[in-house]
Amino acid sequence: MAKGTPAPVRSRIPVRKNGIWWALAVSALLALVLAAGPRIPVGNGITSPIYGINDIRFGIDIKGGYDIVFVPDLADGQTATADQLASARAIISLRLDSKNIADRELTVDNANGRILVRYPLKSGETVGSASGTDAVKELGATAKLTFVDPDGNVVIDGTDVKESHVEVQNGSPVVVLSLNPAGTTKFAEATAKWLYKTITIKMDDKTISSPTVNAVISDGNAIIEGMADTTEAKTLSDNINAGALPFSLKAVSVNIISPTLGQGALDVMVRAALVAFLLIILFMILYYRLPGFVAVIALFTQMVCTLLAVTIPQFTLTLPGIAGIILSIGMGVDANILIAERIREELRAGNSLRFAVAAGFQRAFSAVLDGNLTTMFPAALLWIMGSGAIKAFGFTLLFGVALNLLTGVVMSRVMTGSLSLYPAFQNPWLYGGRRNGK
Repeated sequence: MAKGTPAPVRSRIPVRKNGIWWALAVSALLALVLAAGPRIPVGNGITSPIYGINDIRFGIDIKGGYDIVFVPDLADGQTATADQLASARAIISLRLDSKNIADRELTVDNANGRILVRYPLKSGETVGSASGTDAVKELGATAKLTFVDPDGNVVIDGTDVKESHVEVQNGSPVVVLSLNPAGTTKFAEATAKWLYKTITIKMDDKTISSPTVNAVISDGNAIIEGMADTTEAKTLSDNINAGALPFSLKAVSVNIISPTLGQGALDVMVRAALVAFLLIILFMILYYRLPGFVAVIALFTQMVCTLLAVTIPQFTLTLPGIAGIILSIGMGVDANILIAERIREELRAGNSLRFAVAAGFQRAFSAVLDGNLTTMFPAALLWIMGSGAIKAFGFTLLFGVALNLLTGVVMSRVMTGSLSLYPAFQNPWLYGGRRNGK
């Protein structure tokens, strides 16, 4: 190799001339899914929703929420112990976790034997339209679960159930039920006795399902079939999970609370975000030219994917959660600036366009990777170990930064490399270098 000749650089990311069009198509498709919130077929005419931007469940700080006081529904003269109240609180917390409601307050008032619950309104609800009855129904913590045989005897109750979840088997939604050892023994005896008969699932005195026993269930894992759609199956599963309480609870007080940041907080934040993103677009394109344009598409895709990570599982989006999204986008801007500056340095050193693009991404990658990993580790800990608003911040920051590696490095590399293969975009000036012939 001649002296002064730069070492060859090989890209580990395949670069094709049509890469830019694939990237734009993927970005547009994801944006359409976020905007439309479509329903997808799962078989047998059943559809399941993909929640979009209009289905975001905002936290109490942005949209307001419910303030509910629960007390044990016990016979006169009986009181719940501190351990029982703590157990009930833990199960309500798991119930809220199953709905990805991170923004909540759960307080046990042992002196008065009460459990105080605060959590945000559902998507589409406002302070004026919300119903306290709907809140108690959604929480599903006011009834006691029982499985009753044809003779009216209780086979198992909520304390025998570990958990339930929804699956789609052979194109139909089913509820998969797991029992603890005691429940496994009792349920095996009951299913053997009542084979091909009906065992009724009740919440207090209300029947929520009446499945037929088709086999002796001795391993503690049961499947409940016959649901019309995934929504019905999810409702049954949620009710079963919510029924695993040491006693029934009743709501003695249900209030609707206003957003802690004020009614107009969300509108102000949306306007500020739009203005800030517009300024970023102008800066990146005017200063970094073509790499800046590519960066804008990558940042837009990163933001869309982060919002989908919030909307699809209906994760509660609080103000700290929005801060996590903003911080991850800021890191995405930083990553693209590092890459664009590296490409500019290579071009001004006299290297060819193709070499400059490959070298720019390769030599900026280590700095981008280090910055993202050192942020992802604490974000993961905040998400896993935190609660409430801290959990929301860790969730959005973790996913946003992880997506930054995908969009800010991989997607940007594909688009920049693709554009550099078109003669119209091979002027070094477009990438920060000098104009051809100068």
